[in-house]
Amino acid sequence: GKTPVFIGVLNGAFIFLTDLIKNVTIDCEVDFFKLSSYGDAKISSGKVTMLKELNCDVTGRDIIIVEDIVDSGLSIKFIEELMQEHKPASMKVASLLVKPDSLRYNLKIHYIGFNIPSKFVIGYGLDYAQKYRNLKTIYALSE
Repeated sequence: GKTPVFIGVLNGAFIFLTDLIKNVTIDCEVDFFKLSSYGDAKISSGKVTMLKELNCDVTGRDIIIVEDIVDSGLSIKFIEELMQEHKPASMKVASLLVKPDSLRYNLKIHYIGFNIPSKFVIGYGLDYAQKYRNLKTIYALSE
């Protein structure tokens, strides 16, 4: 079969994807989407905007979508619907963090690092208004 593709969702997943891919022992490719649903707010706008599309063809390939965090699930739902048009052989979702209490869609997250409470978190790639991505650890932002 064709080489699987790990697809990072920018900007937040870049650090997690970097650390994850260092531990993958099979041939693989890496590509990125850039989506926006937050702007500079703490609450999702409810609308996903595609800011950068994939560079590679995923038709007939195994793809792994790599997210920093699944909150409402809106971004993953958007990606799943978009990817169906490209007809991958399979699609799995890996997310460092999932907020089960915030999920609004029935989604299958295949690989979960941690389930966390519904708090706004920063660090390790996660931002607030484009700040704090560089923090080495994940913190809950105080109210």
